Amino acid sequence: MTPGTRKVAVVGAALADCGRMDDATPYSLHAQAARRALADAGLDRAQVDGFASAGLGTLAPVEVAEYLGLRPTWVDSTSVGGSTWEVMAAHAADAIAAGHANAVLLVYGSTARADIRAGRRTGDLSFGARGPLQFEVPYGHTLIAKYAMAARRHMIEYGTTIEQLAQVAVQARANAALNPEAMFRDPVTVDEVAAGPLIADPFTRLHCCLRSDGGAAVLLAAEEYVRDCRTAPVWVLGTGEHVSHATMSEWPDFTVSPAAVSGALAFERAGVRPSEIDFAEIYDAFTYMTLVTLEDLGFCAKGEGGAFVEKGRLLVRGGDLPVNTDGGGLSAQHPGMRGLFLLVEAVRQLRGEAGERQVRTRDGMPPRLGVASGTGGWFCSSGTVVLGRG
Repeated sequence: MTPGTRKVAVVGAALADCGRMDDATPYSLHAQAARRALADAGLDRAQVDGFASAGLGTLAPVEVAEYLGLRPTWVDSTSVGGSTWEVMAAHAADAIAAGHANAVLLVYGSTARADIRAGRRTGDLSFGARGPLQFEVPYGHTLIAKYAMAARRHMIEYGTTIEQLAQVAVQARANAALNPEAMFRDPVTVDEVAAGPLIADPFTRLHCCLRSDGGAAVLLAAEEYVRDCRTAPVWVLGTGEHVSHATMSEWPDFTVSPAAVSGALAFERAGVRPSEIDFAEIYDAFTYMTLVTLEDLGFCAKGEGGAFVEKGRLLVRGGDLPVNTDGGGLSAQHPGMRGLFLLVEAVRQLRGEAGERQVRTRDGMPPRLGVASGTGGWFCSSGTVVLGRG
């Protein structure tokens, strides 16, 4: 087979235990997720020749690979925040297509919640005060404040309301109610979202993601491996990646995320249009992220995100475009760089393995096309992956 022509599929996808994991370590969650993804695929650890990991260890991913007993000949330690895993999936797919690797394991684990409870870290981690960030640090910008500023700009620019943003949280919770693995499943209303304590204007608590422990893993492999796998392949159809800015002063437009570029690239390379997508998994550390990413991926026009989300379109049951079908970072789990969880959920949906929260097309079949789009930093980076079932 000519290098560069091989098709690439996700053949394994799994979560480690998630939620409240006070006795776990990040390494053990990495290992648990990796074992489960390999078992899901039905492949042996010895067949893995590529490895991608970020966020743990002095020499990521060397330490994690050693812990897992892997000696890969292709590695990736890209670290661009929450979009890391979509970007890594793009790199892995390119490497497999080119013949540089055959089976690449992406894995993540974090005890972000447990570490705070045990006093091993604080709730807000500094991104540092060197380089370009030194010009913002004196003004006290927190991560959430930057997202809040962007949301307020969208509200001023397009008339987006706080109630419309709250609808994102309400519908995420409705989807989480169908997911037995979600941390929070009780319904919430727009009024309850509004009544919560203010975190960063205009965000109250329920506009913000939860904090959990957990892990996830995805195994990508060349098409010739598919016949040996125990699960149906989910094909990587197209990917895109983009970095936008490091400082808020260099962000040309607070109402446009880097998904506007990564999404367009992914759809073009996949040869599909946004209107053909059956569901979307979107990084949702804050409600505004979901709304603006929907616009930038082309599911609605710029400035129309508020009207789009307020009509219940994001719901698994009855929604035109089910979004964050597991409940997302707002209700299901969010142990840090959550982008890998988007890929796991997308794979489960395309295989028809999502149980009560399974998306169905009009003919009652599992979805044919899905998209996972991760965002990193404060809208600094984006990775988008279009996936399809065979």
